Amino acid sequence: MDVRQVGRMLLGLALLPVLAEAAGKCERLVVTGSPDAPPYLWRDPADPGHLIGASADLFQQAAQGLGIKVEVLYAGKRSEAQDEVRAGRMDMLLDAPLTLAGLLSLDYIHPPLVRNDYLVWTHKDSNLAYETPADLHGHVGAVSQKARLSETFDTFAQQQLNLERQPGLTHAFQKLLLGEVEYVLAGRYSGMATVQTLGIADDLLARPLPIDQPGLFLAVSHDSACNEPWLRGQLAKKMTELRISGLTEAAVQRNLERWKAQLQQPLSAPKQ
Repeated sequence: MDVRQVGRMLLGLALLPVLAEAAGKCERLVVTGSPDAPPYLWRDPADPGHLIGASADLFQQAAQGLGIKVEVLYAGKRSEAQDEVRAGRMDMLLDAPLTLAGLLSLDYIHPPLVRNDYLVWTHKDSNLAYETPADLHGHVGAVSQKARLSETFDTFAQQQLNLERQPGLTHAFQKLLLGEVEYVLAGRYSGMATVQTLGIADDLLARPLPIDQPGLFLAVSHDSACNEPWLRGQLAKKMTELRISGLTEAAVQRNLERWKAQLQQPLSAPKQ
C-alpha cells in the first residue's frame, strides 16, 4: 500500500464521525400532545386530525431552522397521546410535564418550551389574603381536573389545601360566582379567556403572583428512531434561543386571540 492509499484511508477514517452524524440526522418528526390545552395546544376545528396552538407554532419554527419536517397530529386525549409517544409510535410530546414516571420512557429537552403560570382567582371584593400557597390553607378552592400542576405543588395541594376538582374551568368559575368556593386555580391565559367568554371578567380578580409555574417540555420517546444526541442538543439550543427572544410570548398571545375567535358560545369555554 503506497503513501497515497494510506492517506486516503486515514482521511476516510477521519470523516466517518462526520458522515455518521449527517446520516443520523432526523428528517421528519411526528409529534403530539394534549388536545384540550389552549392556547398552547388544541384540535384544529378545520382539520381535527391535527393540533394547533402556541406550542405547535414554536416547535415548527424551531424544527424548520434545523431542516426537519414536522407533523403535529391528534392522538386522542392526553393520556392516549402520552401512550403513543411512550410506545414509540410517535416521536415526541410537545407539552410533557416533568415527572419521575416520565423519565422512564422519555428524554426531556431543557429548558421547557413554555411555562404555564397558574394564578389564584377570587371575587374582586374578596378579603382572602394571598401571598404564599400556605395562605390558602383553611379556604375552599376549585381547580379543573385537567389542570397540569407541577408534581411538587400537586403533592402540596393534596396534603395542605381543600381543592375541589371540577370537570373544567367553566364549572370551577361558576362555583366561585355562586360562593360555593373562595378561589379558583387556573392558568393565566386559559383563565383569562374563560372569564371573558363567560362575561364575568368584571366580577373576578386574578392575583398577580403565580402559585405554580409548571414547565411544558419537549419530550422524545426512548423508542423514537430520531432520539439521538444531535437532535436533543440542537433542540436544547433552540429552546434556549426561544426563551430569550420574546417569540414565546408573541406566539401565546397570537394563539390566545386565535382560540378566542373560535369560541362561539359561552359554554364552549376552555376545559383545561
